[in-house]
Amino acid sequence: MKTDQQLKQDVLSELAWDPAVEPAALDVTVQEGMVTLTGQLPSYAQKHLVEKAVRRVAGVRGVALDLDVVVPAQQRRPDSDIAKAALAALRWHAWVPHERLQVQVEDGWVTLTGDVDWHYQLTSAEQCIRHLVGVRGLTNRVAVKPRVTEQDVSSEIVGALLRHARREASRIEVEVQGGVVTLQGAVDSLREHDAALAAAAATRGVSRVVDHLSVAG
Repeated sequence: MKTDQQLKQDVLSELAWDPAVEPAALDVTVQEGMVTLTGQLPSYAQKHLVEKAVRRVAGVRGVALDLDVVVPAQQRRPDSDIAKAALAALRWHAWVPHERLQVQVEDGWVTLTGDVDWHYQLTSAEQCIRHLVGVRGLTNRVAVKPRVTEQDVSSEIVGALLRHARREASRIEVEVQGGVVTLQGAVDSLREHDAALAAAAATRGVSRVVDHLSVAG
């Protein structure tokens, strides 16, 4: 098992390796496998990439992002322009039912509302907004309308876990209530943790996944 100092060095190396990330603007601390990042970034898209980079590092048990997005002056846009760009991006994405979604922008922060049939449509809507110039953050309040029974959802999630993370499936408990899925138990790595959450989120009828999984390290 890595020490916190070894893990910190691995995180810094991963951030330096990723050409889309500016590691010089970040401060990294590690305590018992929990990685905390502080600092400023020029875009919401880069904040997302930073999180993905940290999660790739073996031994990371959790990530806390205390990062401020400060958009450079030359990239700032009026809220009305960001809203128009967001609506256009949603409209041009083949997987997003754009006619069922609404966009609100305040000081560069985008809030999405509406409803979709599948969780992948919800995440696709996020992807549309994430890389737009001038966006400081995103709140996704889009609801996934459950169209199957709770028993159906539970059975499909268990099946997906067996296919995607066979070793961990027996140690994960699945609870479904009104389209909200809660996963409990323990996994061996953050990668397996993310795989279990992804399997649950991809199941039809799931509107939200509550993460109560622990990472053994």
